Parts: sequence; C-alpha cells; structure tokens
Amino acid sequence: MTGGGSGGHITPVLAVASEIKQENPKVHLIYAIGKNDSLIHLPENDSSIDKVFSIRSGKFRRYHGEGIKQLFDIPTILKNIRDFFYVCIGFVQAIRVLKKERPDVIFIKGGYVGVPVGLAAAVCSIPYITHDSDAVPGLANRIISKWAQKHTVAMPVENYSYDTEKMIQVGVPISDAYRPVSLSKRQYYLKELGLPKDAQVVLVTGGGLGAQRLNTAITKIAKKLLGRFTDVHILHLTGASNEADVRKQYDAMPTFAERIHVQPFVDTMYMYTGVADVVVARAGANSLAELAAQQKACIIVPNPQLTGGHQMKNAEVLELAGAVKVVSDTQIVKNPELLLHDIELLLKNEDTRTKLAEAFHKTADISAAEKLARILQDTAKEAKA
Repeated sequence: MTGGGSGGHITPVLAVASEIKQENPKVHLIYAIGKNDSLIHLPENDSSIDKVFSIRSGKFRRYHGEGIKQLFDIPTILKNIRDFFYVCIGFVQAIRVLKKERPDVIFIKGGYVGVPVGLAAAVCSIPYITHDSDAVPGLANRIISKWAQKHTVAMPVENYSYDTEKMIQVGVPISDAYRPVSLSKRQYYLKELGLPKDAQVVLVTGGGLGAQRLNTAITKIAKKLLGRFTDVHILHLTGASNEADVRKQYDAMPTFAERIHVQPFVDTMYMYTGVADVVVARAGANSLAELAAQQKACIIVPNPQLTGGHQMKNAEVLELAGAVKVVSDTQIVKNPELLLHDIELLLKNEDTRTKLAEAFHKTADISAAEKLARILQDTAKEAKA
C-alpha cells in the first residue's frame, strides 16, 4: 500500500487497511511512503500496518493558471530536475522492496511516492490498483496508469480519462469513525477536547498541510465573530508550517484567548469535526467525504492554485447539489467579511445548518473502504492462483 504527501493520500489507505485486517487478520500489509514525509507517523502508528518502508520520490511542480510563466521560473525548473533524479533513486529502492517482500498486489492511492512504486511494480510484473478521490485524476496516477490492472475512482467514471474497461467507481474510503454524531457522542467529544458542553463550535481546517490564505482570513474576522457570539469557540487547525504565524495573530486578542484553540495537526480529526456546528474547509476530496459522512454544515473555500483545478471541480459538484456553501478564495483574500457573513448565517439558523448538512450527507458513500478491500483481496487471490 502506498500514498503520501498529505493526509488525504494517507488516511484513505489506512481506512482500507483497517477493513482488510477486519476481514482477514492474516493478511500482511506493507506501507511505502516518501522519504522525509512529515506524516510518516500515521502509517507507523497504525495497528493495521505490519511494516513501513520509506523511499525517495520527487515532485513535478506546476501551478494551475500560471501558464507559460512556469517555463521561465528557474528555481522551479531546478527543483524539478533534482526531483527527477529522486524518482530514479526511488524506483531502484522500490524494486529492492518489492523483490524482498514479494507482494501479491499493490494499492496506490496517489501522491508522488506512487510513481516509483508503480513503475517498479510494472517492471516486476506485480498487479497494482490505483485510486483517485478528486474529480480530476492526479498526475502521479496518470503517469503510471498504463500498467495498472484497475483504476478505482470516487466520482462517476465520465470524469476520468482512464480506460473505461479498467475503471470502477467506489467512492472515497474513510475511517468508520466518521459517521453521523449523536448528541451524547458530541457531548463526549466536547469533554475530551476540553470544551464547554453548551459551546457552539466553528472548526477551521485547511487540510493536513494547512492553508495560509484561509488562515489569514479567519484571523482577520475572529475578533468580530467571537464578540458577536459569546458561546462560540474556534478550533483552528493550521498546518505545521503556519502554526506560529496564526498563534501570533490570535495573541493580539487576549480577551478571547479561552475560546480560541489552535493545533497544527491532529490524529483524532473525527472528534474535531464531530463537535463542529460549522466547518470551514478546503475542498480536498477526502476531507469532504469525511464531513459528508458525519453530516456537517460546511463552508468550502476551494484552493484555485492546485494543478488541474481539482478542488474547484469538487466544490462545483457539491454546490450544484445544494450540499455545501462555497466561498471564493480570491474573494476572502480581498474581503474576509464575506466569510464572516456565511459563518454568522449558519450559526444563527439551525434549520439552514440542518438542511445543508442533510443534503451533504446524501452524497456520502461509507462503503468505499469495504469495496476496495474486496477488490484488493480478490486481485491478490487471482495473482497467487
């Protein structure tokens, strides 16, 4: 199993791993992750994973909307050249791992580590299955798509450019911790997180790596929000690289210090989303799937700069379904008050929150991890036969 670079590439793999172990505890699960991946502790600490290897991988940097300008960005060009050699090193390392461990099947979730693993699997004639969570397939999976045995995808197959005969729509695999939250469970989560039992909670998250522009917009409106709602608490997950700057902004609001809770990254995300009355988030497919499963009222701020515009597409699909509120990233940079307006609207109107959350929940498919577990095990049996 492999995936990395962000929580959205790792936590779905672990959800599938857990499902496989529940069905067949004797299956031996190996995880390959990129060398120096900041989230390596996730597979290392997961009870479903039997062994973890780290290998070199490289990133091909290109930015949505930058066009020909990227061709003359010397620092980016040099980094891409360097990372090409990292991929070559990772390819050799992956071959060594595959020859030593001799897996029956490989699951590639995406992320740059999937490229050397997928190429090595093709050379070693080991079947592998890819998965794409976003409406736009990722570059890493596209590079290795030619030799994949199957392409499992989250959205309807017409959104993807793969061979239609190889595609299977399964949804986004998520942990079974993400389910609608009862009142008693919410009270338990509030106690575990040290929050008052009558608190209204606004959760802000830019994903495992954070979101600087979203963080800035929230810190600019936090004082007004907390001043207008005396029972509101802000849970702000900043990403490790943004934590110090966000804390500095909040330090200028000592009056509200007890109602501001900052964390760089959390392993018990289901508790943080579980207590939230309103969630402000990016449009990563994995986070959206978890929030939909928990039936949460969400304001989505898609990142327009990610290659392929996949977050924009994810948000567009859900907005058309009336499942989320979408606010433009560009607009909140210019005018954060737009975000404040939507947060206040949802906090004031429980019926609006409920209708939005119910519509969002209808888009959830909680069986994706089970489907993938079956596909992988069936493929492994075929390979052994």
